[in-house]
Amino acid sequence: MNPIEIYTDGACKGNPGPGGWGVLLKHGATEKELFGGEPSTTNNRMEMMAVIQALTALKKPCDVTLYLDSQYVLKGITEWIPGWKAKGWRTASKQPVKNVDLWQQLDSLVQESGHRIDWRWVRGHNGDPGNERADALANQGVERALGR
Repeated sequence: MNPIEIYTDGACKGNPGPGGWGVLLKHGATEKELFGGEPSTTNNRMEMMAVIQALTALKKPCDVTLYLDSQYVLKGITEWIPGWKAKGWRTASKQPVKNVDLWQQLDSLVQESGHRIDWRWVRGHNGDPGNERADALANQGVERALGR
């Protein structure tokens, strides 16, 4: 399987408010950048959308190292999702899981894509070049959502 590094980030101006997502995909010396946004959303939704868009962009199964600065997405996909699914997409306090539409989409991508994914948390806004680029792309997504 092709090795690929992915950096993802989300941004929101107000929470909720206009938001954007950014993705940097790296395969050897080749890089691809993706970004987009929505006029009214939340930061967590944009963090999730970045990962969804990144994995959707891969056309065949890959050996993925995925860097993200969102503990919400990291813990959701690596720890919380089995319990949510077992409880019919409800939390431990029996409340509906927030952002269930995106969690189901992400879960499906992870389960059915054939990718091997190594999830790695990085501290945001701390000088990591890949994370800084994904952040800049997410902010471009906000600008697009604002029509600029």
